[in-house]
Amino acid sequence: MRIFTLLISIFLVSCESKTKTESSASQKVDNAQLAKELSKKFIILDGHVDLPYRLKESGFNINTDKDEIIKTDNGNFDYERAVAGGLNAPFMSIYIPPSYQITGGAKKLADSLINMVKSITTTFPDKFAMAHTASDVEANFSDNKISFPMGMENGAPIENDLSNIAYFNDQGISYITLTHSKDNQICDSSYDTTRTWNGLSPFGHEVIQEMNKVGIMIDVSHISDSTFYQVMQLSEAPVIASHSSCRHFTPGFERNMSDDMIKLMAEKDGVIQINFGSTFLDERSREVWNHIKSYRESVDANPADTASQNYITRYIADNPIFTDVKKAADHFDHVVKVAGIDHVGIGSDYDGVGDSLPVGLKDVSTYPNLIEELLNRGYTEEDIEKICYKNVFRVWKKVDEIASM
Repeated sequence: MRIFTLLISIFLVSCESKTKTESSASQKVDNAQLAKELSKKFIILDGHVDLPYRLKESGFNINTDKDEIIKTDNGNFDYERAVAGGLNAPFMSIYIPPSYQITGGAKKLADSLINMVKSITTTFPDKFAMAHTASDVEANFSDNKISFPMGMENGAPIENDLSNIAYFNDQGISYITLTHSKDNQICDSSYDTTRTWNGLSPFGHEVIQEMNKVGIMIDVSHISDSTFYQVMQLSEAPVIASHSSCRHFTPGFERNMSDDMIKLMAEKDGVIQINFGSTFLDERSREVWNHIKSYRESVDANPADTASQNYITRYIADNPIFTDVKKAADHFDHVVKVAGIDHVGIGSDYDGVGDSLPVGLKDVSTYPNLIEELLNRGYTEEDIEKICYKNVFRVWKKVDEIASM
């Protein structure tokens, strides 16, 4: 009798375990389908896509190369992949390399990239439209068009003339990343050890006030910690970090944001938009990248050193730099834990981080993979909607509201 009872118990436990496994598998299938549905239902806003500069570097001409916008094997963005991924509002990055701060011509380059973005929308008016406000994005979404809001990465084109802030606002720029990888006339960069201003320059203080006045969002990605805290003290409007991740996972990497910075930004109603680059997400990826970088520098110094070149090839094969979509989701989890669901969004840096994108997030067709992972972790549809666009919309509208006072 005891043996019979034991066998029955084992059978019931086995059935329960099998049922749980089947239920879990079914839930994953359901979440995969739900993720695809939500990617079509909600606006997906991405805070940073470097398409314009990639096109410039390739010698793009809208008159002869326009097919590349619709479908291409190059880069991370085209129309077909954007539609597949549900991307509705990629902020086109008007990226200005730091070299233009030395050689001049930053404003001229910015104008040419802005005109390039506008030319895409006029060439394909049924597919793309410009967007300068959150309301523009909503209207374009209703018309089944992909919006092209614009953010300027590096404030160098402002030059030393505050009137250029209003000028770029008129051209359609909705945010300005104050600097890039070098200190400029506005502030210090997180990548630069010079610390020219120990934060904002005197002119930089005026720039912050003028951006508030004109209604351009302040982007705190790329700036030094001291600059960040000064911006937070000075700005009347909430700010964004258009393409940054959590320093918690990459200790010492100042380009990402510390917990204290994320908390303070949230207290002032701002949003951090998670960068998808593997070296932004995963310390292991950073270790691999730094190792490769040091060897490449040695090879560049001595091109005849074929042993080092062969070593790099083998090392990359054995130590892939790529993290995965789960690690990206960890950053969303961390921001929610530190600051709450209202203060995180998407800022992929597609076309800007080279061949370092995570498995599962390789291009603009893959946003449903992130949504699925978040659903698997218990995020609600309301949470997903906030992450996809509502959190950034809140900041965008608040900046416009403050400017109109």
